[in-house]
Amino acid sequence: MGFIGTGQLGSKIVGRLVGAGADVAVHDSSEDAAASSIAAGASWAPSPAGASRGADVVMTCLPRPDVVEAVVGAPGGVLESLRRGACWVDITTNDVAVLRSLSTRAGELGVSTLEAPVTGGVHKAARGELTVLVGGEESVFAAHLPLLERIGSRVMYLGALGQASRMKVITNMLAFIHLVAVGEALTLAASSGIDLNKAFDAIRFSSGNSFVHETESQVILSGSYDIGFTVDLALKDLGFARGMASELGVPVQLAPLVEGLFRRAKERYGGGAWSPRVVQLLEDEVGVSLRAEGFPASLLDGDVTATDGAPSRPGVTP
Repeated sequence: MGFIGTGQLGSKIVGRLVGAGADVAVHDSSEDAAASSIAAGASWAPSPAGASRGADVVMTCLPRPDVVEAVVGAPGGVLESLRRGACWVDITTNDVAVLRSLSTRAGELGVSTLEAPVTGGVHKAARGELTVLVGGEESVFAAHLPLLERIGSRVMYLGALGQASRMKVITNMLAFIHLVAVGEALTLAASSGIDLNKAFDAIRFSSGNSFVHETESQVILSGSYDIGFTVDLALKDLGFARGMASELGVPVQLAPLVEGLFRRAKERYGGGAWSPRVVQLLEDEVGVSLRAEGFPASLLDGDVTATDGAPSRPGVTP
């Protein structure tokens, strides 16, 4: 198989595929960008066509819809290089119109299409614990389910092509809203003089808990903010959510407020800053530092929260 896009997320997925015995050829903007995937056992392809030619499946994990169009649909790109009967699987959080247009072209070339955006974070990708949201023809999904199960512990079929991308945008929108709420909660706790280690656990064992708190709060409290996902990517997904709400006539109110905060974060810290830096806006405004001992700089260093819900840090009790 071929895999194009070996960034923060893609490289972890390639590692899972290679570890499961797949023969994977990878391509990225440079061979250096794919170094960790090559070290894991993948082979280097000098072009998207090189990664696609002769493959049964090609997966793309790319940052934006225009990049997907350039890599997949351009002359000599993925679709023109795949053999008839092969499958293109797009892991990108993609624009539905772009996805459907490329899928139509793929069908004309005898290539099937699945969308398979993933959720759960880079740390779960490394452990094969992602949730994989899938859209496309059900028979194509069934044929490729064993492959998808190599990268995620939960694979969910959402229906026709486009439904999985919409659901991924909805989950990301909700995650960004949770992230801003977590920042406000922790800032209130710090401003009240509450020990932030205790605040983290009090929230974790309360009705206010969320997946975002259990994960992203950790890298906020460590001061790294490193969740492997940038402000620019957050703005891309919030833009998709805004477009979806407009198209469907749903007067969402929280998402536009959060999008505005991420725009401010981009102005102050840059689009390449990690997305939890949006919380630093409030830290800077109030003059508090949301730092606490015992939290990892990266969730790849090991989760603070035990998977069974029990505390894993010494001295912490529910």
